[in-house]
Amino acid sequence: MADVPSMRELLGDHPPQNWGKWGDDDEVGSLNYLDAAQVLRGVASVKSGQVVTLQCPMGHPHGDPVFPGREGIKREMVWDHDVFESGQGPSFPGGIRATDDKAEIFLQGSSQYDALGHAWYDDTLWNGRHADTTNGGGMSWASILPIAERGIVGRGVLVDMARHRGKDWLDKGETFTHTDLEDAAAAQGVTIEDRDILLVRTGFLKYFYATPADEFYEGFIEPGLTYSRELVEWFQNKEIPNLVTDTIANEVTADPESGVLLPLHASLLRNLGISLAEIIWLDDLADACAADGRWDFLYTAAPLKIHEATGSPVNPVVIR
Repeated sequence: MADVPSMRELLGDHPPQNWGKWGDDDEVGSLNYLDAAQVLRGVASVKSGQVVTLQCPMGHPHGDPVFPGREGIKREMVWDHDVFESGQGPSFPGGIRATDDKAEIFLQGSSQYDALGHAWYDDTLWNGRHADTTNGGGMSWASILPIAERGIVGRGVLVDMARHRGKDWLDKGETFTHTDLEDAAAAQGVTIEDRDILLVRTGFLKYFYATPADEFYEGFIEPGLTYSRELVEWFQNKEIPNLVTDTIANEVTADPESGVLLPLHASLLRNLGISLAEIIWLDDLADACAADGRWDFLYTAAPLKIHEATGSPVNPVVIR
């Protein structure tokens, strides 16, 4: 569309940036905020010892929630009882037998973390590196590996926007701002503090599993945060290390004012180095938090250590 501005025109020539803040060779960005003090602050949020896992199942009979153009996991058995009975399986001393299987997956086709180099504009990635570092069969700069080697641990806070608005899930294209997040958090009785890992529930994954795929993907536009410079400055000033949502793209898919696709990927991931975790199942956690009125917890996540990958599946573990 000719009337849609470029990303640079939308964000401006001097957008909020954290490039160089942790050195020219930094590949984990705002996760640097999660030092030992932040880990211990997260540990202090543990009260009952309850454990909640946040990954969506892969290979669900309903299908896997993926961004248009991607596919869910394709898994097949390699060894099973029939293979051994037909004599095609290996023979092991003592006669033990086992199952084995393999899978073809989009590394961002499940609950997952983005690499900091995953999205860019003006041929430039996180920390000012040229986008040609994505060429040659892998990402030689800001792949998922440095994040996976570091791990993510800190105080997490869940803001349940769907529950706050009295809905099972937000509508397609429904938006909210950072001030809406603060208002919802206050209504829950929790404060979004500096360096918190921010989890936002829209209920959209619940909608996915309750809805035929044709309806879910029709006119595909997810609910979520919408771009403003003030919102980006809020994330920068609060030193948020990680945004975690139950949507496929962390933000309203197309900015409702400009029509630009995914401007927060450009603003938060590329410019501020904020890690993005997507397709994270938050319903069980939200129910637990609502039951006892505690919305903060120890959040932990470890993407897979995949060399030069654009992202990785993940099963975050929350301890309350």
